Amino acid sequence: MSDSTPPQATTGGTPAGRPVGHDGTRVDVEERAAWSLGAGGALVAVLLVIVLGVAGVAALASASAVSVLGVVALVVAVLLLTGIGVISPGQTLVVQLFGRYLGTIRRTGLVLTVPLTTRRRVSVRVRNFETSELKVNDADGNPINIAAIVVWQVADTARASFAVEDYDDFVSVQAESALRHVAMSHPYDGGDGVESLRGATELVSAEIATEVAARVAVAGVEVVEARISNLAYAPEIAQAMLQRQQAGAIIAARSRIVEGAVSMVEDALNRLESEGVVTLDDERRATMVSNLLVVLCGESRATPVVNAGSLYQ
Repeated sequence: MSDSTPPQATTGGTPAGRPVGHDGTRVDVEERAAWSLGAGGALVAVLLVIVLGVAGVAALASASAVSVLGVVALVVAVLLLTGIGVISPGQTLVVQLFGRYLGTIRRTGLVLTVPLTTRRRVSVRVRNFETSELKVNDADGNPINIAAIVVWQVADTARASFAVEDYDDFVSVQAESALRHVAMSHPYDGGDGVESLRGATELVSAEIATEVAARVAVAGVEVVEARISNLAYAPEIAQAMLQRQQAGAIIAARSRIVEGAVSMVEDALNRLESEGVVTLDDERRATMVSNLLVVLCGESRATPVVNAGSLYQ
C-alpha cells in the first residue's frame, strides 16, 4: 500500500512541479484475504487459551520451578485472546497489524486471526438512501426540483476503509453531484424522440446509476440501481409550466378534431356528388364546408337556420 505524496520543491514559498492530483492522493490498495481459522480452529484455540491460562495461574500460585513456564503460558493465552473475534452475516473484518493492512476476513461465526491486530468492521450489506431534493436547471434552462434513491453496497472493503475518509459521506456527496449533472443534461419534458427526465425515466435512471458508480468506484463501492424519487418544476415556474402543458394539450386536441372534421366533410361532399343527391357549384360547396366545419369543430351545440329562399338572395 502506498499513500504518500512525493515531496515537491518550493521556490520563494510557492510549491513547484506538478500540482497534487489523483496520482498524489489516491491510496493504492485492494482487498485480499487475511489469514484466519474458522469456527473449529477458533474453538480449539479458545480451549487452548483456557488450559494455558489455568496452567499459568496455577504455576504462579505454587511458586515452583515451572513458574516461568506458567508465565509464558499465560502470555500465550492472552495473545491468542487478542486474535479471536465473531463476525455476523453481512459483516467483514478488515485486519491491520501495526498499521499495515493484512487482509479482510469474510467468513462468518467465531474466527481466529493474527494476534495483536486491530480489526475494523465493514458492512457489505445492501444499503439505500435518498438524496436531498436538489434545485437545478434542466437542459432548457428551467429550474426543477429533483431527488433520487441510490441502492449500493461495499464491494472492496480495503478501498472503502483506506481510499476515502468516510465512504458513507463520500457516496452521498458523489450521488448528489452525479444526479445534478444528469438532470442538467436533459430537458424536463419534450416531444417525441426527446430523452426527457419525465418521459425517459428508465433511461435517465440508468444514466444516474452509471455515473454514480463511476464516481464511487475509487471507494470500493458498487451501485445496484438508482431511481428518481421526486421530479417537479420549481415552485416559481410551476404554474406557468402547467399552463404551457395545458395549452399544448388543447392545441393537440384541436388539431385532432380539425383533422377528423376535414376528413368527414370530404367524405360527405364526395358521397353527395357521387350519388347525385345534389349538384354543388363552388359557392354552395364553400357554404356547406363552412357549415359542416362549424358543426363538427364547435364546442357548443349548433343552432340550425331554415332558409326558405335561395342562397343567392
